[in-house]
Amino acid sequence: MVAEGRQRIDKWLFFSRAVKSRSLAAKLVVAGRVRINRDKAAQASDLVKPGDVLTITLERRIFVWKVVGVGVRRGPAEEARLLYEDMSPPPAPKGEAVPDAIPALRDAGSGRPTKKQRRETDRLIGED
Repeated sequence: MVAEGRQRIDKWLFFSRAVKSRSLAAKLVVAGRVRINRDKAAQASDLVKPGDVLTITLERRIFVWKVVGVGVRRGPAEEARLLYEDMSPPPAPKGEAVPDAIPALRDAGSGRPTKKQRRETDRLIGED
């Protein structure tokens, strides 16, 4: 029996257009790629309600969505966007390096490091 104002997570993911089919939504939940309020969703039958925060991992992207309403059908994208509020952090701009990344120690085009050079690099980094 479904409580008023609640919906199965697989149906909600399908209605919100996060996935293409309800069976893919169920597989996503069972694989542990969906969290409801920081807790892993164990089954596709877990219920969501307005106010819940979902963390969804899809192909190298992490979505953080706040459930605003439950869906009645899988409608157009404009209707699907009314079901959630996107709280995801903005994606990192492409082409920018990570600021804390270690710069390359070798000249470009100098080939692969020799075993001796690799050991020296490991000692420099601290991986003995």
